[in-house]
Amino acid sequence: MANTNEHRRALQRLDRPALEAHQLNRLNQLLDTVLPHNKFYACKLASSPTQLDSLDQLAELPFTTKDELLPKGEPPLMPANLTWSLDRYIRFHQTSGTRGRPLPVVDTEEDWQWWLECWQYVLDVAEVTADDRAMLAFSFGPFIGFWTAFGALRCRGALAAPGGGMSTLARIDLMERLKTTVLCCTPTYALHMAEVAEQNQISLARLAVRKIVVAGEPGGSMPAIRQRIESSWDAKLVDHAGASEIGAWGYGDLEGRGLRIVESEFIAEFLSVDTGEPAESGELSHLVLTTLGRAGSPLIRYRTGDIVRPVWNPDGVDNFVFLQGGVLGRNDDMLVIRGVNIYPTSIEQILRSFPEVVEYRLTARKRGQLDMVTIEVEDRMEETDRIAAELQKQLGLSIDVRLVPPMTLPRFEGKGRRFVDERQVSQAE
Repeated sequence: MANTNEHRRALQRLDRPALEAHQLNRLNQLLDTVLPHNKFYACKLASSPTQLDSLDQLAELPFTTKDELLPKGEPPLMPANLTWSLDRYIRFHQTSGTRGRPLPVVDTEEDWQWWLECWQYVLDVAEVTADDRAMLAFSFGPFIGFWTAFGALRCRGALAAPGGGMSTLARIDLMERLKTTVLCCTPTYALHMAEVAEQNQISLARLAVRKIVVAGEPGGSMPAIRQRIESSWDAKLVDHAGASEIGAWGYGDLEGRGLRIVESEFIAEFLSVDTGEPAESGELSHLVLTTLGRAGSPLIRYRTGDIVRPVWNPDGVDNFVFLQGGVLGRNDDMLVIRGVNIYPTSIEQILRSFPEVVEYRLTARKRGQLDMVTIEVEDRMEETDRIAAELQKQLGLSIDVRLVPPMTLPRFEGKGRRFVDERQVSQAE
């Protein structure tokens, strides 16, 4: 890897002026490379400066949204922001389609190496070395996250075992036989593996796993979920954030306080949820990212849809911006329940504080202008009143909580889809 551990640490220690100078230089290099060839951004930035004198000028450039990237025209249908002709690209992936039509994503060899270098920040926190043996508990398909984790582990010299095409029990058995020390999966699947192990009288704490790297969902930075996973596995959890169209942009810490943005490879902007203006430290914000090392499919001022709370707290060891609590929600998931703004992640955090709640599903519908919410739970105690009381206490809202029989709610290997949003359907009725 060109980006060594020592080099990464040096970048993390940069003070804010030095870091911004580094970002400005990288951004100008990117613009110089892509604008002569990238029709999407050549058109989009036609009225904007092609070289910036300071990062303050970035606000003069227009935002990019996911809808703009969706393919249009004749096959082969590729994203709109490609810089080169398709023969220069060596990897094809696509988004999960959780929030609509899947977006195809392609990378050049250089872009792919950039992905793997971004991932090294995650593996640094997890203290992964060539002596480790890692299980990637995913069914390998076109979703990019599994492949980038696999590639990043191989760059470290770690033994990486792909777990595609296996049942949960078979994966646990392989981990025991291989003496796996690192597990990579979603928070949802780490919990599901614990559920399956319990059903089969298997003690996960007796496995060799010492670190669990999670991604794909906010749960890795949510205390209740984190505590449940770590206690089930007797292992430390490391959170990670990224997106197929953006890259591996965030890494957690071993304390589970939140995420840091890889500011050596991304420029982060934060827009206040309340005002739309640049956010102050600690303010609830929309996250906007600009990629600095992905020339084949660049994103400039990309509205990620993530809601975060940035804090600038340079400590001399890692000065990259910190996101308290990680990704707190999605702007399109926000619920307005009797005038109170709530994100599904807030509800999940409360539900996961009950060890007896095995699985849940939240369904939102519209009644007039307000959102109505029903929560179904598999609860070993079969006492939903205590759950409703805790929701009332923490959120100040009365929410309908319904008991369902065990094993009737869906289980997930990839991203959990526990939030069923029927608000558009109910408005149309």
